[in-house]
Amino acid sequence: MKYSYTPTGVCSRKIMIEIENGIIKDCEFTGGCNGNTQGVASLVKGMYAKDAVKRLRGIDCNGRGTSCPDQLAICIEKALEQE
Repeated sequence: MKYSYTPTGVCSRKIMIEIENGIIKDCEFTGGCNGNTQGVASLVKGMYAKDAVKRLRGIDCNGRGTSCPDQLAICIEKALEQE
């Protein structure tokens, strides 16, 4: 299942993920710090979606109260609700 999410409070403008049988098959960010978002996207590929949420949820970027990894966790949670 493919899912698209518009993050808030961060530089990224869009997150797209694909989850199959609870495993993240693909992840892409539009916008944001290119190297960091590519790194995070690469690291979560192949992970169980619920494990990725546990690792990423609550990460803060410079006192914003959220971050691109935190927004990815929210995206994954919402995608899992759609399954």
